[in-house]
Amino acid sequence: MRLLLAGAALLPTCQLMAQPVPAPTPAPTQPATEKPTTDPAVTPPPSQKVVGAKKVYVPADFARFAPRTGYDMLVQVPGFTIISPSQGELDRGLGQATENVLINGERIANKSGGAVDELRRTAASNIDRIEIVDAASLGIAGLSGQIANVILKAGKKGSGQFEWRPDFRAHFAKPNLFRGNVSWSDSKGPVDYTISVKDDAGRGAIGGPIWISDRNHVLTETRYQRVHNESDLVTFQTKLHYKGAHESIGNLTLGYTPYWAPQWLVEDRFPVNGPQSHRRDVVKLDGFYYDINADYDFKLGPGRLKLIGLRHLDHEPLIETQVDSFFDGSPSTGIMFTRDSHIGETIGRAEYGWKTGKNDWQVTFERAYNSLDQKGRLFQLDPDENFVEVPFPEGTGKVTEVRYEGLGTFSRPLASNLDLQVAAGAEISQLDRVDDSEPARKFFRPKGSVTLGWRPAKNWDVSLKLRRRVGQISFYDFLAQPQLAQDRENAGNPDLIPPQSWEAETEFSHDLGRWGKTRLNLHYYRVEDIVDVIPIGTDQEGIGNLPRANRYGFESVSTFQLDPLGLKGAKIDLTIGREWTSVRDPLTHEKRAITNIQDKWGNLQIRHDIPNTPFAWSWYVQYRHYTPNFFLTEVFSSQDLPWITGFYVEHKNFLGLTVRFTVDNILNGRHLVDRTVYAGFRDRNPVSFFEKRNQLVGPIFNLSIKGTF
Repeated sequence: MRLLLAGAALLPTCQLMAQPVPAPTPAPTQPATEKPTTDPAVTPPPSQKVVGAKKVYVPADFARFAPRTGYDMLVQVPGFTIISPSQGELDRGLGQATENVLINGERIANKSGGAVDELRRTAASNIDRIEIVDAASLGIAGLSGQIANVILKAGKKGSGQFEWRPDFRAHFAKPNLFRGNVSWSDSKGPVDYTISVKDDAGRGAIGGPIWISDRNHVLTETRYQRVHNESDLVTFQTKLHYKGAHESIGNLTLGYTPYWAPQWLVEDRFPVNGPQSHRRDVVKLDGFYYDINADYDFKLGPGRLKLIGLRHLDHEPLIETQVDSFFDGSPSTGIMFTRDSHIGETIGRAEYGWKTGKNDWQVTFERAYNSLDQKGRLFQLDPDENFVEVPFPEGTGKVTEVRYEGLGTFSRPLASNLDLQVAAGAEISQLDRVDDSEPARKFFRPKGSVTLGWRPAKNWDVSLKLRRRVGQISFYDFLAQPQLAQDRENAGNPDLIPPQSWEAETEFSHDLGRWGKTRLNLHYYRVEDIVDVIPIGTDQEGIGNLPRANRYGFESVSTFQLDPLGLKGAKIDLTIGREWTSVRDPLTHEKRAITNIQDKWGNLQIRHDIPNTPFAWSWYVQYRHYTPNFFLTEVFSSQDLPWITGFYVEHKNFLGLTVRFTVDNILNGRHLVDRTVYAGFRDRNPVSFFEKRNQLVGPIFNLSIKGTF
């Protein structure tokens, strides 16, 4: 949930500004931990063994990829897509599970990276097997479809992993030299521990022309823009795992992350009529956050009790300064916005589970306290070029939410090939804008799910999930947030509430044997109180709720092995997705798409591990399309590298290291914006101007050097 990225709302839309473009399916940067007993390039592709309802992969199945970590194995499971909390919406407490990866059958219930992050620090030599199971067969509420359960070997061996991943852009951006991580894991008595340092560094930039035309499409102004940003999030983390008497288990994770995320926007403006000018917009964002996660699991009566505690605090100071200077000597104009924010989250949770015959039972109770304390200030540049503070009381305030959730989960097999899981409960919450005179608002919201897992025939898996879910909101939207780079301001909205949704998902998975695996997911969501841009007062806009919206679509994920065609060591990963959405516009009352939703996507990647050599190569093409952004005074479509292609070459044992060189965006994908701005609210005012951008991103070069010690 790293809320420093909330500051991105103040910056120009560019989804790939901070990070280099990844390959669409996460082929890992994996070398061998030990020299395999067989040539990894001619080892057969992963071919799972079916044990009851489980599909089991062992380390030998991944030898051809020469993995170093558990994550390197997991990403090569055919047809499996990792879903982690960081990919989805803001998490509401710990609540039901959202990450589809378990370790030793247990959910990693924290907000410090979860199971996926832990597997990145787990040596491949410590992995016993990976089981792919249906979520309905587990007693863990919230999961659906295929779940990966990674089983670790008993007795962790001391091991270290490191990776250095610099990247370089051909245009505008500085080299990114510090991205990487290092970790060490070992055991001492009953305690396993892992210490790690990671820098999620990013460098990004775009540049190029902007064309402004009037309502008759006559060119009125040309601008040339360059945007460059940097980010460094350096996380120091220690994790302790304790195995006590009577099968008790404890975990403690301590993390501290200082971060730096500056951005520079420079723009030269050349109107057909009027003075030429130069704009400089600089953002400074230097802060830190820390996380403390602890849990203790022990026997109690007929079952086990797990107690969980979490504390997160983020100090996020932001300063944005924008100055327009004129070439004809006219006085400069400018504005500065500062925001000093403290974001906190404290969670206490208890889980008690027991078994009666074939039935698995679990009851959970959670209390969460979330808060935002923001002090916002606004300044304007006077004729003497000094920033003078102006009144801005709507930018300061404190928002809190206290929430209690109770949930009961029942799981059992209905037949040898049919599993059922039912979860039911509710939450009670109190949401308060502390500094205003209005009383706190109280809510009662039922939630729960019904999940069925069915294996109708050999190599077929089908799941169905029906769920009532409560979403999360950003407390920043309660307060005014100027968008200086977009010349727009979002008014605060103290009446904002979390969205709720009725959701139906079904998934069909078919194992193709030596040919691979394919999976199809279908979904439909009926969303109530969806978060969108709405009118605030008579002439302002801000983030609020619309009554309802619909979302439905599909995603197909497949892995095709090419060994049966004679191309040994080669495979194709293919993902295709589409989503249709509709919501009633708050101004025109006509149905339109939900704002800024990814509605079309696709990935095609080929990887070939060349037999009898330590070399591998890969090529990919990726497509991403997003719906327009609908504001009350403008509509714009932003497509950042909608088409991108690239390749990599990899040496899996270069002096004991894995070395990969990647080139992304080799066909010059662009940053595209089409913007229509109205003279006022767009349902009652004419078009003021049109804006088009077709800006250069350029190729991105990545080097990965990964090893163990």
